[in-house]
Amino acid sequence: MNKIKITTVLFFLIFPFLTLSAQLTLVRNKKPVSRIICLDSSSVNKEAADLFNEFVFRISGTRLPVLSETNLRKGDVVIGGKTDESQEDGFLIECTDEGLRIVSGGDKGAIYGVVTILEKYMGVSYYAKESYSLTKSETIQLPKFRNVETPAFRYRQTFSYGNEDPVYVKWFRLEEPKDLFASNLWVHTFDRILPSDIYGKEHPEYYSFINGKRQPGNHSQWCLTNPEVFEVVAQKIDSIFKANPDARMISVSQNDGNDTYCSCENCKAVDDYEGAHSGTLVRFMNKLATRFPDKEFSTLAYLYSMQPPKHVKPLPNVNIMLCNIDCRREVPLTDNESGQNFLKAIEGWSAITNNIFIWDYGINFDNLVSPFPNFHILKKNIQLFKKHHATMLFEQVNGVEGADFSEMRAYMLSKLMWNPELDTDSLMRSFMNGYYGQAAPYLYQYRKIMEGALLASKTPLWIYDSPISHKDGMLNDYLLKTYNELFDQAEAAVEKDTKILKRVRAARLPLQYAELEIMRTTLKGDRDDLARKVELFRTRTMEAGVKALNERGNPPAEYCDLYLQRFLPGGQINKASKAKMIWTIPPADKYKKLAETALTDGLYGGSSYVEGWVGWVGTDADLIIDMGEEKVFSTVEADFLHQLGGWVLLPKSVTYSISSDNKTYSDFGTFSFAEDRDLAIKFAGAKVQSETPVKARYIRVFVDGLKLCPSWHYGVGHEAWFFMDEIRVD
Repeated sequence: MNKIKITTVLFFLIFPFLTLSAQLTLVRNKKPVSRIICLDSSSVNKEAADLFNEFVFRISGTRLPVLSETNLRKGDVVIGGKTDESQEDGFLIECTDEGLRIVSGGDKGAIYGVVTILEKYMGVSYYAKESYSLTKSETIQLPKFRNVETPAFRYRQTFSYGNEDPVYVKWFRLEEPKDLFASNLWVHTFDRILPSDIYGKEHPEYYSFINGKRQPGNHSQWCLTNPEVFEVVAQKIDSIFKANPDARMISVSQNDGNDTYCSCENCKAVDDYEGAHSGTLVRFMNKLATRFPDKEFSTLAYLYSMQPPKHVKPLPNVNIMLCNIDCRREVPLTDNESGQNFLKAIEGWSAITNNIFIWDYGINFDNLVSPFPNFHILKKNIQLFKKHHATMLFEQVNGVEGADFSEMRAYMLSKLMWNPELDTDSLMRSFMNGYYGQAAPYLYQYRKIMEGALLASKTPLWIYDSPISHKDGMLNDYLLKTYNELFDQAEAAVEKDTKILKRVRAARLPLQYAELEIMRTTLKGDRDDLARKVELFRTRTMEAGVKALNERGNPPAEYCDLYLQRFLPGGQINKASKAKMIWTIPPADKYKKLAETALTDGLYGGSSYVEGWVGWVGTDADLIIDMGEEKVFSTVEADFLHQLGGWVLLPKSVTYSISSDNKTYSDFGTFSFAEDRDLAIKFAGAKVQSETPVKARYIRVFVDGLKLCPSWHYGVGHEAWFFMDEIRVD
């Protein structure tokens, strides 16, 4: 039989295990009746006491006295002790007419026990940052209850802008890397531990051998079979732990970027034997785990290292952070083709370790403020993770204000990370009713219609998605009309409540953004009406505090300015409109068909290279534009995309030549690009203007590409892309 371990025998004398019904009074007529007793002075118990007392005050207007003594009396709220009935972050809570006790299963269990009491038995609901509901009362009484809980995952994290609210973090039982990882080293840490800027020049052999040579760089990896690398890293790790004596865990993990692993003779031999690029990685981590047996080492199974090795097994104190970044999100991971590779990986890792940390994604990195209806898959995916021995879970969602139902997504995921058996539809309704009030029925209908439309369209939903990909599916004209009607009804239902109206308008932002993105691809509609919609989007994003529209930080105001300048039909005439293309160096195969029309169709590509743009990889571009007849012009300009996260870099230069017979060409001019390391997404024009007008039928466009990603880039040593769209001749 499990026993409750309490720091004093007096507790058992005061709190016998009663079975009679009871009702405990905490406050009567705004006067404290009970006391809060902390059995020890730990910071967790103090936080638990403060949280409990804060909401006693918010409900009743008074606080209970907080004491640290062993002279207990009937009716006390006693916080402290350790129970064997629960585990890390879990708790035992019990209320009788003798008092209320909150006993921890470990770590922050006392805090989470308080949260459960407040939520289940005192009528407090927390929804989002500084957003909660309760019923004020001058008297607070608790019914009899006994509740024991242990979370499904020992570590639970979301990427949420609500985390600056300390109550929010406690309420949703969330943790942050700084709470667990030494020196906040928790992901993509190779270059932080062994900076290539410091070691790369003198010791290139420490870094990846890629395409025939050593490639030191911020996103290059380590040569994991080099014994010198291990010793230098071990010394660094030792100093980090000595500087953080209370820390037990650290992440030693690959830099961000794909296929930048070391392929030297020794590393390749290990990975070939292990059948996966994780082979060298796990062997290296096992050596660290052996050198520091009282510490825990987390490392990434990400992109090239996602699949497990065939032979070596991670030691118990090696934590595998398995990422499903490439998977689509329209159906559960078990049901879509892209999820099968991840399913193979999680099954493989779970067969050789019980120490798995899942990094799951529910966010659109390229279009943060865009519809992302994946609520129907959350529960099944989390259950999948739990089934395969995951003990830690990071849900990368809700990173910015204005993201698609970001508050509700974080609310539901936080609940499911604690208990994956909860009903998601009930969670959604509870949140909507509490957060959106009378607007909830319309928003619920909107969400459900879009979910059905996504499934019916069979169009993938992924984390680098564009609304334009769904313009014939869940965002077709008829559905957009329906969605807007529902939002009109939702706004009308709460028009007298300015706080909730603001929330509803924030929830509408992804729909407004999707409409703007789709409209810019059609060249249809009234220009003035479209301009008004742009300005409304500008105003509403400001009201909602939206700071960025993509992970690269481009702000809404910049988007609106560019939209008015770049995308609105302006009546300008492009003399190269619908010109014929003659290729010497054509684009990548997947863009060849699009390239026949896209470069002179009058439509400008947006921030996502998945639509509108024509791409070349690892090469130059060489093409001739045939305008059909001789025309007089003085300016030629080609448009390029700068998006470093997608390995899309600006070329070196663009050279234009002109001809009347496609035989003899004369130079028109060259535009050179400066190197740009800015992470923001940009559109860059290669514009050349003649002082006097010229006459020609053919224009040759030669683009001198970078060919390979530079040392500072994610794809160091690998082929670089450039994307070109509209070519204008004026």
